[in-house]
Amino acid sequence: MHRIEFTQIGGFKVGNAQNYDAMTGVTALVFDGPNVAGIDISGGGPAARESFLFSPLANPQSITALLLSGGSAYGLAASAGAMAYLEEHNMGYHLGDIVVPIVPQSCIFDLGIGSSSVRPDFDMGYKACADSVNNRAVSGNIGGGTGASVGKLYGMSRSQKAGIGYYAVQLGELKMGAVVIVNALGDIFDYRNGTKVAGLLTADRKEFASLEEELYCAQKKITAGTNTTIGAVITNGDFTQQQMCKIAAMTRSALGRSINPVGTSGDGDTIYAVSTGNVKSNPDLAGTLACRVLSEAILDAVKSAKMEESEYLSKIRK
Repeated sequence: MHRIEFTQIGGFKVGNAQNYDAMTGVTALVFDGPNVAGIDISGGGPAARESFLFSPLANPQSITALLLSGGSAYGLAASAGAMAYLEEHNMGYHLGDIVVPIVPQSCIFDLGIGSSSVRPDFDMGYKACADSVNNRAVSGNIGGGTGASVGKLYGMSRSQKAGIGYYAVQLGELKMGAVVIVNALGDIFDYRNGTKVAGLLTADRKEFASLEEELYCAQKKITAGTNTTIGAVITNGDFTQQQMCKIAAMTRSALGRSINPVGTSGDGDTIYAVSTGNVKSNPDLAGTLACRVLSEAILDAVKSAKMEESEYLSKIRK
């Protein structure tokens, strides 16, 4: 097994658009061929679009683009711009002379940083898809990860910056990669040794505090819907929709390895799983590998999004 670039998996391109004053943005994965997709939603407050398409009860269809954005439910407006771009390029589900782009989307809540009145919209969704021609999987404070943060039990004042991260590997002919936006309520840990790498800080912001212990001691009610870790695992493996849903469900273990607490009523944790190739493989092996790359992508999202204390504090809403 060796590491590869996320974009080497094939079958899609990555684009970004963002507003650094408002601290929000959109990341678009634009698919250039047939694919099979599944989903796993474990958080209690997801902001999502077209989720039912991934159900085994739905008619399986290739997705045209997947958007990961900020803006909470307001950010779902970005999908309209994505659809316009894709329609212009004749990409989507064809019905005679009509093309309907299939664009699922998930959003993080980033309204507590930057301007809460500026959210991903039509223009930002369009620009993110247009940027996919550059096919740059850039980690950190970019695209949908621009306004991501972690450790928010006591609000933004004791939180830390996070962002978007990527990781991909190749095992024989099988390629597996992950993209994730880490905007969790909880603390973030290195899955390899359990060391905390980001999350809740003490009141003076000089040391880490344990969010789990604070939760027990304070008996504080979690604010619903203000956090979310969203992402996708992409593979060149050949799997059915049911198998992709199972792979997405297995990948959820990465969240448990790396984030604590996770999947709360205040999180909208969602994982997509998309197959873009024809490499034959065992879905249990693929799910285990997907969990590994998502764990690594979570670390990348935190390490790549570092921001100076003064700049971060100037951007958070009191």
